[in-house]
Amino acid sequence: MGLTIAYIIIAIYSVALMLIFFYSLAQLNLLINYLGYKKRNQTAPKFNLLDPKEIPYVTIQLPVYNEEYVMERLLENIAKIEYPLSKLEIQVLDDSTDDSVKDTSTQIKALQETGLDIQHIRRENREGYKAGALKEGLKIAKGDFIAIFDADFLPDPDWLKKTVIYFKDEEIGVVQTRWGHINRDYSTLTRIQAFALDAHFTLEQVGRNAKGHFINFNGTAGIWRKKCIIDAGNWEGDTLTEDLDLSYRAQLKNWKFKYLEDVETPAELPVVISAARSQQFRWNKGGAENFRKTVWSVITAKNISLKTKFHGVMHLLNSSMFLCVFLVAILSIPMLYIKNMYGHLGWIFEMTSFFIVSTIILFVCYWFTYKSIQGSSFDNFVDYIKLFFTFFSVALGFSLHNSMAVLEGHMGKRSEFVRTPKFNINNISDSWKGNKYLAKKLSPNMIIEAALMIYFLFGMYSAIPLNDFGLFPFHFMLFLGFGYVFFKSLTAKA
Repeated sequence: MGLTIAYIIIAIYSVALMLIFFYSLAQLNLLINYLGYKKRNQTAPKFNLLDPKEIPYVTIQLPVYNEEYVMERLLENIAKIEYPLSKLEIQVLDDSTDDSVKDTSTQIKALQETGLDIQHIRRENREGYKAGALKEGLKIAKGDFIAIFDADFLPDPDWLKKTVIYFKDEEIGVVQTRWGHINRDYSTLTRIQAFALDAHFTLEQVGRNAKGHFINFNGTAGIWRKKCIIDAGNWEGDTLTEDLDLSYRAQLKNWKFKYLEDVETPAELPVVISAARSQQFRWNKGGAENFRKTVWSVITAKNISLKTKFHGVMHLLNSSMFLCVFLVAILSIPMLYIKNMYGHLGWIFEMTSFFIVSTIILFVCYWFTYKSIQGSSFDNFVDYIKLFFTFFSVALGFSLHNSMAVLEGHMGKRSEFVRTPKFNINNISDSWKGNKYLAKKLSPNMIIEAALMIYFLFGMYSAIPLNDFGLFPFHFMLFLGFGYVFFKSLTAKA
């Protein structure tokens, strides 16, 4: 290996490590914000729902597409929402192209007969995908406030009473609630997804919102002020995460967002790795697309502080961290040999300590979010340690898949909005097999993921002749992560 190539590898490796380190410092700052946050919900101005004059008109939008397995559950649940019928409208924005349309129509007619104002809205095409459906429904929405739920969400009957009250403050454009998980303990895959989402919905959302930094509407389980949507430029379908896009446009126009950690909205997590793949791809590509679309507006905005700009840029770069992690992983084995061949470059390898420090920071941050939901007993801490390293390994295993999504987003490559298949999985005895929405083709990434599993096995072996075991734990987690993703994909028709 030539010295020039060695320096190029070292440079790329070092930049990726430093970006990961800055990301972990941002997370640490959010943890400090989170721990120092005192609930202000009690002192915020609220609508008095006991006074008929103060009860706002609400439209609930349910954007759905081929949701045969969960439509009945969704509509039954939404019909239980406790709110004056004269001030409530429900729009089923149904872009479905399968047999579910007929059953949905029948169920909606039955609900209409009970006095519920519920409409079945169909479009001739899926232009703009979910954003297009929401925009179409908004044109005829009667409500001043728009609550949105994806097909797998099951809000409690008193959900509106707990959330819409905060719009008494006319500066608030969005109220977002925390996601819950009805099938958290179904499998290792659902446990690690719940773990990652819990960190976002506690540490990140509260940590940003507490100091007035930008947060995002999460696409579901929240309410928009209609005036805010219009003022921010309405829904746009030019990114795969239309929720993040509109959130930033709204906050750049000085609208405030309110996050309610104490209001949980239960939902179903993907139980098959192919479904998790499609969701991860959409979220990570959409994040990169929004970075490309919005970052300059954030940097040049005159109405936000430098710290809010920093957190905004790091937020928009969230998905790009997978690319940094993937680069560090791939280059770690050549780095091992560079260290052995060029002894005078040994000091550079102290850079690796930044990755260790970053991991420790994330370990501490995620513990505080984990214990806020699961409890802080010794047994919970032991479970947390096991779950953290399982999560870390599988996240590493997803780094190729997610990096490809990020690269597509940064390069501006367009792709269609691929919905996440729903399964109506509520407990461990429920089965996903036979779901007609599952991808039938194996992911082409699987071949590379299998090769990477072998590559990191070689990395573990390399520690023996080089007598350098510093990266052995990292390579072991990479081996387990890519092995997990590969074999799960193979057995679950990813």
